[in-house]
Amino acid sequence: MAQAAVAKKKVEGTQDKLHVWPYLVRLEFLCAILTIVALTVWSIVIDAPLEEAANPTKTPNPSKAPWYFLGLQDILVYFDPWFAGVVAPVLIIVGLMLIPYLDVNPKGNGYYTYHERKVAIWVYCFGFLVLWIALIIMGVFLRGPGWNLFMPWQYWDPHKVVALVNVDLPYAFGVRTYNGAMLFGGVVILGYFAVGTAIYFFMERKALKSVGFLRMFLKIELLLIMVGIVIKIVLRLGFNIKYVWVTPWFNI
Repeated sequence: MAQAAVAKKKVEGTQDKLHVWPYLVRLEFLCAILTIVALTVWSIVIDAPLEEAANPTKTPNPSKAPWYFLGLQDILVYFDPWFAGVVAPVLIIVGLMLIPYLDVNPKGNGYYTYHERKVAIWVYCFGFLVLWIALIIMGVFLRGPGWNLFMPWQYWDPHKVVALVNVDLPYAFGVRTYNGAMLFGGVVILGYFAVGTAIYFFMERKALKSVGFLRMFLKIELLLIMVGIVIKIVLRLGFNIKYVWVTPWFNI
């Protein structure tokens, strides 16, 4: 009798689970149908903008990469080519490869849960939607002739001339000497990573024991780089800041 009571309590204490079939498969099937219907209606209503055959003697204005590369092409506006074309793609690939090694939280494996994986879901949404999809949308719909930024209600004027008023961050703060600007920019960049790392370690000090110092440190630095890219884009679009750290070897 005692064993039966214990077994009954265990059964009552377990959480209800749903089978993949038919619950999950049915939902995914319905989502797939809605997506196909939406794409079909979109393709019927909106004509594809077919252009004339490619002419090697006439370069289109602007020259755009395929849509899936426009995010990287748009990053070239805000960063040096070595960062936008080399460092950023490498960080994306390496960061995705490190996810299984950095995210060792066993909660949520094999089932969907937002309550137990809020940070992971928000970081993924930030990286995918803000740093990839948003830049692609900007490159497709807002970048016109001369790679100038046009709002949706503006006419794409091929003769538009934009004055180059971009300045480096040290110059905007009154630092005019070369060595002073290099020192000022280095302090800003290193201070950003130092302060951000310290704040994150303080906020997640309980998780440090289970995750480990190295994993926590790498996660923080990758997150700060993601946020730093957005900060740099805002500085360029809103305040015409070209570079933050200017040196003889590289510019950031």
